[in-house]
Amino acid sequence: MLYDWDDKPELNITPLVDVMLVLLAILMVIAPNIVYEENIKLPQGSVTKQISKIPPVHITIKKDGTLQVNKDNFDLNSFEDNFYKYSRKLDLKASVLISADRSLDYGVVMSILAAVKQSGFTEVSLATNG
Repeated sequence: MLYDWDDKPELNITPLVDVMLVLLAILMVIAPNIVYEENIKLPQGSVTKQISKIPPVHITIKKDGTLQVNKDNFDLNSFEDNFYKYSRKLDLKASVLISADRSLDYGVVMSILAAVKQSGFTEVSLATNG
């Protein structure tokens, strides 16, 4: 029996792929049901410390350029100085929510956002319809 040196062996990997796909499907079905639980002894917290909820600051910019902070009205042209004085009465850790009319110029809204940031607020967000 002579060996043909030009003959290349062919590997049939189809059964291997089939077995791996079946194992993958089994793993995908079983994985969400696996629950790992470890009992942890948590330290005791202080009972006397109360968490106080800070009310958010709502800024509304209307189409005609009038601003309303919570229930107080402001002028757009002098907002930066007046809001800085007004913010001294507020908690700077409070979150600020800015609602603006869609037809307003982007620069107007960004100038209000910059004035709020310069006043010392760190949590400032823009309200959307969704």
